[in-house]
Amino acid sequence: MLLIYTPQSTPRLQYICKFIFEDVLTTSYSLTSDEVNFEKYVGSKINYSHRNFENTIQLIPHTLLFEKGIKPQQVDCINEGENLFFFKTEGANYPFDIFAASFYLLSRYEEYLPHTKDMYGRYAHENSLAYKEKFLHIPLINIWLQQFKEFLFQHFPLLNFTPKKFSFTPTYDIDIAWSYKEKGILRNIGGFLRSPSIDRIKTLFGKKNDPFDSYDFLHDTHQKFQLNPLYFFLVAKQNGVYDKNILPGNEAMQRLIKEHSAKYKIGLHPSWSSHNKEEIIQEEKNTLQHIAEKTINISRQHYIKLTLPQTYKQLINVGFTNDYSMGYASINGFRASTASSFNWYDLPAEKITGLRILPFCFMDGNCFYEEKLSLQESSSALMGYYQICKKVNGEFLPVFHNEFFGTDPKFQGWKEMYIQFLSEII
Repeated sequence: MLLIYTPQSTPRLQYICKFIFEDVLTTSYSLTSDEVNFEKYVGSKINYSHRNFENTIQLIPHTLLFEKGIKPQQVDCINEGENLFFFKTEGANYPFDIFAASFYLLSRYEEYLPHTKDMYGRYAHENSLAYKEKFLHIPLINIWLQQFKEFLFQHFPLLNFTPKKFSFTPTYDIDIAWSYKEKGILRNIGGFLRSPSIDRIKTLFGKKNDPFDSYDFLHDTHQKFQLNPLYFFLVAKQNGVYDKNILPGNEAMQRLIKEHSAKYKIGLHPSWSSHNKEEIIQEEKNTLQHIAEKTINISRQHYIKLTLPQTYKQLINVGFTNDYSMGYASINGFRASTASSFNWYDLPAEKITGLRILPFCFMDGNCFYEEKLSLQESSSALMGYYQICKKVNGEFLPVFHNEFFGTDPKFQGWKEMYIQFLSEII
């Protein structure tokens, strides 16, 4: 077991140590503030203090993990060779405070500080340290921890690390189940007047499949490659500018949800109109549970409309245990600088919560609408993010939408690209 000395065992330190040693490095550890027992301990040990102890390695702590409240931090990124880090310390066995630096990124500390919102009122990715310092495309915390593991093993060769397994789970957001079907006469007339289409008429008269209907294709694909996907359904009870779903009272929509609930794990896609409205989130959760006839405890925010800490507090209050919103809907990359799931730390309350955060780093819509990548560039991005998550034994949870795998000419080639990707990795 690894024993870690600290003069003060704070909630922040407890949180990040659990993530580092239990969740990622998977080795047993214990925190202590007992100097005498720490000195007597003959096993592997880390001195996380300014005190001097013999027969140990020392990490000089930054003040962050011993502070309360939220205030601007001095963050100076340093490049040494191929290594990038911040919270540099002098006179220790390690060049920077890996505990504090990991906590800063994982807790999303910077998102609680004054920042610019994007056009949708979300935290703009341009504010982030990862974007500014050009490490958004890598899971920097995981890379740090791989290096830290090697460092610990060099000093403590008897320290046992349980190998961590990589996992891949495709996820799908069902924002608009069908392009033309089940939208009613008025919506279809309005859509036809804005953009006349013979395909709309053929679809409505049953002569052609709906362009967004990719459900049979996806089901066959999951069976062929033995995948266990997740589906997130938008069930807003009223349509709006950003909530354009087929309403949950629609019988076809209910059948679609029931069919997927019987085959796969499904979750709620809380609507735009539910943002910061706990009662609407609860109502949508109840609606989906009633249709699916099962408990729903996983979610991903529609449009990734995520505001800390309000969104996560509300999800906890209505009974969600896992959330898949930690990523950007404006650019691909690692929003929390990790490819590993983690529990949310409620920074204003200084509290470790039970809400599990499962981050994503790739979304089809980011490639197509935001970064405006070609099909080949999107394919390379998908494979690239898969490979880097696998390299750090992380979790790869790409976000897809049903319309990308249908017959809409706008997304031509995505279906074939997806099959090619799966053929290469499985």
